Amino acid sequence: MEIIYSNINNLAEIKESLESIVTEFSEIFMPLESSIYLLQDSVTDAIFCECHILADKFIQYGTKDVPLDPDEQPEYRANRELVEDNAAFLQMKIDAQKGRNFSNIVTEYTTDFDSEHPLKIIGGQHRFEAISEAFHNSSINVYQGIKVYFCLNIEQRLDVQLISNTNIAVSSDLLDRMMETVKGPQLRNWCHEVGLLDTNSDFSDKKQRGNSITVREARTFIMNYFNGRNVSGLPFDKTKTQCILAKTGGIDNDWENLKLSNPNLWDDVLLKEAGKQFAVLSHKQNEYYTEGSKKTNKEFADKAYNYAILAAWSYVAGVLSNNPTRLERHYNLPANSKKDPLNAEALSKAKHKSDPINYRGLGSRTDVKERGRLVELFYLQAEKGSGITSPIINLAMTKYFAKQANLEVLEAEKKIK
Repeated sequence: MEIIYSNINNLAEIKESLESIVTEFSEIFMPLESSIYLLQDSVTDAIFCECHILADKFIQYGTKDVPLDPDEQPEYRANRELVEDNAAFLQMKIDAQKGRNFSNIVTEYTTDFDSEHPLKIIGGQHRFEAISEAFHNSSINVYQGIKVYFCLNIEQRLDVQLISNTNIAVSSDLLDRMMETVKGPQLRNWCHEVGLLDTNSDFSDKKQRGNSITVREARTFIMNYFNGRNVSGLPFDKTKTQCILAKTGGIDNDWENLKLSNPNLWDDVLLKEAGKQFAVLSHKQNEYYTEGSKKTNKEFADKAYNYAILAAWSYVAGVLSNNPTRLERHYNLPANSKKDPLNAEALSKAKHKSDPINYRGLGSRTDVKERGRLVELFYLQAEKGSGITSPIINLAMTKYFAKQANLEVLEAEKKIK
Protein backbone atom coordinates (compact mmCIF):
# COMPACT_ATOMS: atom_id res chain seq x y z
CA MET A 1 0.00 0.00 0.00
CA GLU A 2 1.25 3.45 -0.95
CA ILE A 3 0.59 6.55 1.17
CA ILE A 4 0.40 9.78 -0.82
CA TYR A 5 0.59 13.03 1.12
CA SER A 6 -1.27 16.01 -0.31
CA ASN A 7 0.03 19.35 0.99
CA ILE A 8 0.28 18.33 4.65
CA ASN A 9 1.61 21.13 6.87
CA ASN A 10 4.69 20.28 8.97
CA LEU A 11 4.78 16.82 7.38
CA ALA A 12 8.37 16.17 8.40
CA GLU A 13 7.47 16.45 12.09
CA ILE A 14 4.51 14.04 11.99
CA LYS A 15 5.22 11.79 9.02
CA GLU A 16 6.64 8.88 11.01
CA SER A 17 3.76 8.63 13.50
CA LEU A 18 1.22 9.33 10.78
CA GLU A 19 2.61 6.64 8.52
CA SER A 20 2.54 4.15 11.38
CA ILE A 21 -1.11 4.69 12.24
CA VAL A 22 -2.29 4.78 8.60
CA THR A 23 -0.39 1.54 7.92
CA GLU A 24 -2.00 -0.03 10.99
CA PHE A 25 -5.43 1.06 9.74
CA SER A 26 -4.77 -0.40 6.29
CA GLU A 27 -3.60 -3.75 7.68
CA ILE A 28 -6.78 -4.13 9.74
CA PHE A 29 -9.35 -2.90 7.22
CA MET A 30 -7.65 -3.70 3.89
CA PRO A 31 -9.18 -0.83 1.86
CA LEU A 32 -10.17 -1.34 -1.74
CA GLU A 33 -7.77 1.42 -2.80
CA SER A 34 -4.15 0.44 -3.40
CA SER A 35 -3.05 3.99 -2.60
CA ILE A 36 -4.19 6.08 0.37
CA TYR A 37 -4.34 9.82 -0.28
CA LEU A 38 -3.99 11.85 2.89
CA LEU A 39 -5.50 15.33 2.85
CA GLN A 40 -5.59 18.12 5.40
CA ASP A 41 -8.59 20.25 6.40
CA SER A 42 -7.73 23.91 5.79
CA VAL A 43 -9.77 25.10 8.77
CA THR A 44 -8.47 22.85 11.57
CA ASP A 45 -5.48 21.08 9.94
CA ALA A 46 -7.16 17.72 10.67
CA ILE A 47 -5.74 14.94 8.50
CA PHE A 48 -8.02 12.44 6.75
CA CYS A 49 -8.45 10.07 3.85
CA GLU A 50 -11.42 8.68 1.95
CA CYS A 51 -11.58 5.00 1.06
CA HIS A 52 -13.78 1.90 0.87
CA ILE A 53 -13.80 -1.06 3.27
CA LEU A 54 -15.85 -4.26 3.43
CA ALA A 55 -18.81 -4.42 5.79
CA ASP A 56 -17.47 -7.35 7.85
CA LYS A 57 -14.34 -5.42 8.92
CA PHE A 58 -16.37 -2.24 9.36
CA ILE A 59 -18.78 -3.93 11.77
CA GLN A 60 -16.16 -5.97 13.62
CA TYR A 61 -13.90 -3.02 14.41
CA GLY A 62 -16.33 -0.11 14.24
CA THR A 63 -18.50 1.44 16.95
CA LYS A 64 -21.07 4.22 17.08
CA ASP A 65 -20.71 4.51 20.87
CA VAL A 66 -18.39 7.48 20.68
CA PRO A 67 -17.89 10.11 23.42
CA LEU A 68 -17.40 13.75 22.51
CA ASP A 69 -14.47 14.11 24.86
CA PRO A 70 -13.15 10.67 25.92
CA ASP A 71 -10.75 12.15 28.49
CA GLU A 72 -12.88 14.73 30.29
CA GLN A 73 -16.48 13.97 29.26
CA PRO A 74 -16.75 10.28 28.38
CA GLU A 75 -20.49 10.18 29.22
CA TYR A 76 -21.48 12.60 26.41
CA ARG A 77 -21.90 10.93 23.04
CA ALA A 78 -20.91 12.33 19.67
CA ASN A 79 -23.80 10.79 17.75
CA ARG A 80 -27.46 11.68 17.78
CA GLU A 81 -29.91 9.02 18.92
CA LEU A 82 -31.07 6.59 16.28
CA VAL A 83 -34.52 7.48 14.99
CA GLU A 84 -35.82 3.95 14.57
CA ASP A 85 -39.19 4.77 12.98
CA ASN A 86 -37.98 7.46 10.56
CA ALA A 87 -39.12 6.72 7.01
CA ALA A 88 -35.68 7.47 5.55
CA PHE A 89 -33.99 5.09 8.03
CA LEU A 90 -36.49 2.32 7.27
CA GLN A 91 -35.80 2.76 3.56
CA MET A 92 -32.06 2.82 4.30
CA LYS A 93 -32.31 -0.60 5.96
CA ILE A 94 -34.22 -1.98 2.97
CA ASP A 95 -31.53 -0.64 0.65
CA ALA A 96 -28.77 -2.18 2.79
CA GLN A 97 -30.47 -5.58 2.53
CA LYS A 98 -30.27 -5.18 -1.26
CA GLY A 99 -26.52 -4.53 -1.12
CA ARG A 100 -26.45 -0.74 -1.20
CA ASN A 101 -22.95 0.80 -1.18
CA PHE A 102 -23.21 3.77 1.18
CA SER A 103 -20.70 6.60 1.23
CA ASN A 104 -19.29 9.51 3.25
CA ILE A 105 -19.62 7.83 6.63
CA VAL A 106 -17.40 9.96 8.87
CA THR A 107 -15.06 8.11 11.23
CA GLU A 108 -11.95 8.50 13.36
CA TYR A 109 -9.29 5.83 13.64
CA THR A 110 -7.85 5.79 17.17
CA THR A 111 -6.84 3.22 19.77
CA ASP A 112 -6.61 5.78 22.58
CA PHE A 113 -9.96 4.51 23.92
CA ASP A 114 -11.98 1.37 23.22
CA SER A 115 -9.04 -0.16 21.38
CA GLU A 116 -11.10 -3.21 20.39
CA HIS A 117 -13.11 -0.90 18.15
CA PRO A 118 -10.56 1.52 16.71
CA LEU A 119 -12.90 2.92 14.03
CA LYS A 120 -15.24 5.40 15.74
CA ILE A 121 -18.42 6.36 13.83
CA ILE A 122 -18.82 10.12 14.12
CA GLY A 123 -21.31 10.84 11.36
CA GLY A 124 -23.51 8.25 9.67
CA GLN A 125 -24.68 6.06 12.55
CA HIS A 126 -27.96 5.27 10.77
CA ARG A 127 -26.04 3.99 7.74
CA PHE A 128 -23.72 2.01 10.02
CA GLU A 129 -26.71 0.43 11.77
CA ALA A 130 -28.36 -0.46 8.45
CA ILE A 131 -25.11 -2.02 7.17
CA SER A 132 -24.73 -3.97 10.42
CA GLU A 133 -28.27 -5.37 10.28
CA ALA A 134 -27.88 -6.38 6.64
CA PHE A 135 -24.61 -8.17 7.40
CA HIS A 136 -25.89 -10.01 10.48
CA ASN A 137 -29.29 -10.91 9.01
CA SER A 138 -28.41 -11.59 5.38
CA SER A 139 -24.59 -11.77 5.19
CA ILE A 140 -24.48 -8.70 2.93
CA ASN A 141 -20.78 -7.88 2.71
CA VAL A 142 -20.09 -5.08 0.22
CA TYR A 143 -17.71 -2.13 0.18
CA GLN A 144 -18.76 1.00 2.07
CA GLY A 145 -17.33 4.48 1.58
CA ILE A 146 -15.83 6.12 4.65
CA LYS A 147 -13.95 9.28 5.55
CA VAL A 148 -11.28 8.52 8.15
CA TYR A 149 -9.55 11.07 10.39
CA PHE A 150 -6.17 10.33 11.96
CA CYS A 151 -4.24 11.76 14.91
CA LEU A 152 -6.90 14.24 15.99
CA ASN A 153 -6.29 16.50 18.96
CA ILE A 154 -9.18 17.44 21.25
CA GLU A 155 -10.11 20.63 19.34
CA GLN A 156 -10.04 18.85 15.97
CA ARG A 157 -12.07 15.94 17.31
CA LEU A 158 -14.81 18.17 18.69
CA ASP A 159 -14.91 20.15 15.43
CA VAL A 160 -15.30 17.02 13.30
CA GLN A 161 -17.98 15.63 15.59
CA LEU A 162 -19.86 18.94 15.51
CA ILE A 163 -19.93 19.35 11.73
CA SER A 164 -20.77 15.66 11.25
CA ASN A 165 -23.85 15.88 13.43
CA THR A 166 -25.17 19.21 12.20
CA ASN A 167 -27.47 19.02 9.21
CA ILE A 168 -30.09 21.03 7.41
CA ALA A 169 -33.19 18.89 7.79
CA VAL A 170 -34.65 17.72 4.51
CA SER A 171 -38.39 18.30 4.60
CA SER A 172 -40.70 15.35 4.01
CA ASP A 173 -42.35 17.36 1.22
CA LEU A 174 -39.01 17.58 -0.58
CA LEU A 175 -38.51 13.83 -0.19
CA ASP A 176 -42.00 13.27 -1.63
CA ARG A 177 -41.15 15.49 -4.59
CA MET A 178 -37.90 13.65 -5.23
CA MET A 179 -39.59 10.25 -5.05
CA GLU A 180 -42.42 11.35 -7.33
CA THR A 181 -39.93 12.76 -9.82
CA VAL A 182 -38.21 9.38 -9.98
CA LYS A 183 -41.56 7.73 -10.71
CA GLY A 184 -42.19 10.03 -13.67
CA PRO A 185 -43.82 13.37 -14.58
CA GLN A 186 -47.43 12.16 -14.59
CA LEU A 187 -48.60 13.74 -11.32
CA ARG A 188 -46.89 17.04 -12.10
CA ASN A 189 -48.30 17.09 -15.64
CA TRP A 190 -51.78 16.35 -14.29
CA CYS A 191 -51.55 19.24 -11.82
CA HIS A 192 -50.40 21.54 -14.63
CA GLU A 193 -53.31 20.46 -16.79
CA VAL A 194 -56.02 21.01 -14.18
CA GLY A 195 -54.56 24.24 -12.85
CA LEU A 196 -53.32 23.12 -9.43
CA LEU A 197 -49.78 24.03 -10.50
CA ASP A 198 -48.78 27.01 -12.59
CA THR A 199 -47.31 26.20 -16.00
CA ASN A 200 -43.68 25.02 -15.79
CA SER A 201 -43.70 25.21 -11.98
CA ASP A 202 -42.78 22.33 -9.68
CA PHE A 203 -44.28 21.05 -6.46
CA SER A 204 -43.31 22.98 -3.35
CA ASP A 205 -40.55 21.47 -1.22
CA LYS A 206 -42.34 22.59 1.93
CA LYS A 207 -45.99 23.17 2.78
CA GLN A 208 -46.30 26.84 3.56
CA ARG A 209 -48.90 29.53 2.99
CA GLY A 210 -48.55 31.02 -0.46
CA ASN A 211 -46.39 28.18 -1.80
CA SER A 212 -47.28 25.89 -4.68
CA ILE A 213 -49.18 22.68 -3.97
CA THR A 214 -47.08 19.86 -2.49
CA VAL A 215 -46.91 16.27 -3.71
CA ARG A 216 -48.68 15.18 -0.54
CA GLU A 217 -51.56 17.58 -1.20
CA ALA A 218 -51.91 16.39 -4.80
CA ARG A 219 -51.87 12.74 -3.76
CA THR A 220 -54.34 13.43 -0.97
CA PHE A 221 -56.72 15.06 -3.43
CA ILE A 222 -56.65 12.19 -5.91
CA MET A 223 -56.80 9.41 -3.31
CA ASN A 224 -59.83 10.93 -1.61
CA TYR A 225 -61.64 11.47 -4.89
CA PHE A 226 -61.41 7.76 -5.66
CA ASN A 227 -62.27 6.79 -2.07
CA GLY A 228 -65.40 8.90 -2.33
CA ARG A 229 -66.28 7.48 -5.72
CA ASN A 230 -65.99 3.97 -4.30
CA VAL A 231 -68.89 4.65 -1.90
CA SER A 232 -70.96 6.83 -4.24
CA GLY A 233 -73.73 4.23 -4.52
CA LEU A 234 -74.12 3.66 -0.76
CA PRO A 235 -76.56 5.48 1.59
CA PHE A 236 -74.57 8.46 2.84
CA ASP A 237 -76.07 8.59 6.34
CA LYS A 238 -75.25 4.92 7.00
CA THR A 239 -71.79 4.88 5.42
CA LYS A 240 -68.49 5.53 7.19
CA THR A 241 -67.37 8.50 5.12
CA GLN A 242 -63.79 8.89 6.25
CA CYS A 243 -61.27 10.67 4.07
CA ILE A 244 -57.53 10.22 4.47
CA LEU A 245 -54.22 12.05 4.23
CA ALA A 246 -51.45 10.72 2.01
CA LYS A 247 -48.35 9.53 3.81
CA THR A 248 -45.26 11.70 3.56
CA GLY A 249 -41.49 11.29 3.70
CA GLY A 250 -41.47 7.73 2.36
CA ILE A 251 -43.25 5.24 0.15
CA ASP A 252 -47.05 5.49 0.33
CA ASN A 253 -48.35 2.02 -0.52
CA ASP A 254 -51.95 3.26 -0.78
CA TRP A 255 -50.90 5.76 -3.45
CA GLU A 256 -48.87 3.19 -5.36
CA ASN A 257 -51.71 0.65 -5.22
CA LEU A 258 -54.20 3.27 -6.43
CA LYS A 259 -52.11 3.90 -9.54
CA LEU A 260 -51.78 0.17 -10.20
CA SER A 261 -55.52 -0.44 -9.87
CA ASN A 262 -56.34 2.58 -12.06
CA PRO A 263 -54.04 2.38 -15.09
CA ASN A 264 -56.02 5.13 -16.85
CA LEU A 265 -55.95 7.43 -13.82
CA TRP A 266 -54.27 10.35 -15.60
CA ASP A 267 -56.89 10.31 -18.37
CA ASP A 268 -59.91 10.03 -16.06
CA VAL A 269 -62.24 12.80 -17.28
CA LEU A 270 -64.25 13.06 -14.05
CA LEU A 271 -61.10 13.29 -11.93
CA LYS A 272 -59.70 16.02 -14.19
CA GLU A 273 -62.90 18.00 -13.85
CA ALA A 274 -62.74 17.70 -10.06
CA GLY A 275 -59.15 18.99 -10.15
CA LYS A 276 -60.12 21.95 -12.35
CA GLN A 277 -63.06 22.87 -10.14
CA PHE A 278 -60.94 22.75 -6.98
CA ALA A 279 -58.38 25.00 -8.68
CA VAL A 280 -61.20 27.50 -9.33
CA LEU A 281 -62.30 27.27 -5.68
CA SER A 282 -58.79 27.81 -4.30
CA HIS A 283 -58.16 30.72 -6.69
CA LYS A 284 -61.42 32.45 -5.74
CA GLN A 285 -60.70 31.90 -2.03
CA ASN A 286 -57.20 33.34 -2.37
CA GLU A 287 -58.36 36.24 -4.50
CA TYR A 288 -60.88 37.38 -1.90
CA TYR A 289 -58.26 37.76 0.85
CA THR A 290 -55.12 38.80 -1.00
CA GLU A 291 -53.53 42.24 -1.00
CA GLY A 292 -55.55 44.85 -2.82
CA SER A 293 -58.86 43.44 -1.62
CA LYS A 294 -60.95 44.88 1.18
CA LYS A 295 -59.84 42.16 3.56
CA THR A 296 -56.32 40.73 3.74
CA ASN A 297 -55.83 37.51 5.67
CA LYS A 298 -53.15 35.01 4.59
CA GLU A 299 -54.61 32.18 6.65
CA PHE A 300 -58.09 32.64 5.18
CA ALA A 301 -56.65 33.14 1.68
CA ASP A 302 -54.95 29.74 1.81
CA LYS A 303 -57.87 28.00 3.54
CA ALA A 304 -58.64 25.70 0.58
CA TYR A 305 -55.26 24.02 1.08
CA ASN A 306 -55.87 23.05 4.66
CA TYR A 307 -55.42 19.27 4.43
CA ALA A 308 -58.80 18.54 5.97
CA ILE A 309 -60.66 20.90 3.63
CA LEU A 310 -58.82 19.70 0.52
CA ALA A 311 -59.40 16.04 1.43
CA ALA A 312 -63.07 16.50 2.35
CA TRP A 313 -63.92 18.58 -0.74
CA SER A 314 -62.32 16.00 -3.04
CA TYR A 315 -63.97 13.10 -1.20
CA VAL A 316 -67.42 14.65 -1.60
CA ALA A 317 -66.71 15.27 -5.30
CA GLY A 318 -66.12 11.54 -5.60
CA VAL A 319 -69.23 10.66 -3.57
CA LEU A 320 -71.38 12.86 -5.84
CA SER A 321 -69.78 11.66 -9.08
CA ASN A 322 -72.96 9.67 -9.92
CA ASN A 323 -75.28 12.56 -9.03
CA PRO A 324 -74.77 15.29 -11.68
CA THR A 325 -77.23 17.73 -10.13
CA ARG A 326 -75.69 17.78 -6.68
CA LEU A 327 -72.18 17.57 -8.11
CA GLU A 328 -72.87 20.75 -10.08
CA ARG A 329 -73.94 22.49 -6.86
CA HIS A 330 -70.74 21.30 -5.21
CA TYR A 331 -68.66 22.69 -8.06
CA ASN A 332 -70.62 25.95 -8.20
CA LEU A 333 -69.73 26.89 -4.63
CA PRO A 334 -67.35 29.67 -5.81
CA ALA A 335 -69.90 31.08 -8.26
CA ASN A 336 -72.78 31.04 -5.76
CA SER A 337 -70.85 32.65 -2.90
CA LYS A 338 -71.31 36.34 -2.22
CA LYS A 339 -67.96 36.50 -0.41
CA ASP A 340 -65.15 33.96 -0.14
CA PRO A 341 -66.50 30.53 -1.16
CA LEU A 342 -65.40 28.76 2.03
CA ASN A 343 -66.67 31.54 4.31
CA ALA A 344 -63.46 31.26 6.30
CA GLU A 345 -64.63 33.75 8.90
CA ALA A 346 -67.72 31.65 9.73
CA LEU A 347 -65.59 28.49 9.80
CA SER A 348 -63.20 30.13 12.26
CA LYS A 349 -66.08 30.76 14.67
CA ALA A 350 -67.56 27.26 14.41
CA LYS A 351 -67.21 25.17 17.55
CA HIS A 352 -68.92 22.12 19.00
CA LYS A 353 -69.47 21.70 22.72
CA SER A 354 -67.04 18.78 22.69
CA ASP A 355 -64.19 20.85 21.23
CA PRO A 356 -61.32 21.96 23.51
CA ILE A 357 -60.97 25.58 24.61
CA ASN A 358 -58.06 26.20 22.23
CA TYR A 359 -59.98 24.97 19.17
CA ARG A 360 -59.68 27.65 16.47
CA GLY A 361 -62.64 26.74 14.30
CA LEU A 362 -63.55 24.28 11.56
CA GLY A 363 -60.75 23.88 9.03
CA SER A 364 -58.00 24.75 11.49
CA ARG A 365 -56.96 21.15 12.14
CA THR A 366 -56.40 18.05 10.02
CA ASP A 367 -57.39 15.09 12.23
CA VAL A 368 -60.00 12.44 11.41
CA LYS A 369 -62.79 14.26 13.22
CA GLU A 370 -62.04 17.51 11.43
CA ARG A 371 -62.07 15.80 8.05
CA GLY A 372 -65.30 13.98 8.88
CA ARG A 373 -67.11 17.16 9.88
CA LEU A 374 -66.01 18.89 6.67
CA VAL A 375 -67.28 15.96 4.58
CA GLU A 376 -70.69 16.50 6.16
CA LEU A 377 -70.47 20.23 5.46
CA PHE A 378 -69.65 19.93 1.75
CA TYR A 379 -72.21 17.16 1.26
CA LEU A 380 -74.90 19.23 3.02
CA GLN A 381 -74.03 22.37 1.03
CA ALA A 382 -74.58 20.42 -2.20
CA GLU A 383 -78.21 19.69 -1.28
CA LYS A 384 -79.32 23.21 -2.18
CA GLY A 385 -76.09 24.84 -3.32
CA SER A 386 -76.77 28.05 -1.45
CA GLY A 387 -73.24 28.37 -0.10
CA ILE A 388 -71.59 27.88 3.28
CA THR A 389 -73.31 29.72 6.13
CA SER A 390 -73.11 29.54 9.90
CA PRO A 391 -76.41 27.58 10.22
CA ILE A 392 -75.22 25.03 7.64
CA ILE A 393 -71.87 24.70 9.43
CA ASN A 394 -73.58 24.06 12.77
CA LEU A 395 -75.97 21.55 11.21
CA ALA A 396 -73.10 19.72 9.52
CA MET A 397 -71.24 19.39 12.82
CA THR A 398 -74.40 18.05 14.49
CA LYS A 399 -74.92 15.59 11.63
CA TYR A 400 -71.35 14.36 11.98
CA PHE A 401 -71.79 13.39 15.63
CA ALA A 402 -75.24 11.92 14.95
CA LYS A 403 -73.77 9.76 12.17
CA GLN A 404 -70.94 8.55 14.40
CA ALA A 405 -73.46 7.51 17.06
CA ASN A 406 -75.62 5.78 14.42
CA LEU A 407 -72.63 3.92 13.00
CA GLU A 408 -71.72 2.70 16.49
CA VAL A 409 -75.28 1.37 16.91
CA LEU A 410 -75.13 -0.41 13.55
CA GLU A 411 -71.77 -1.95 14.45
CA ALA A 412 -73.11 -3.14 17.80
CA GLU A 413 -76.14 -4.68 16.11
CA LYS A 414 -73.87 -6.60 13.72
CA LYS A 415 -72.06 -8.17 16.66
CA ILE A 416 -75.34 -9.36 18.17
CA LYS A 417 -76.48 -10.88 14.89
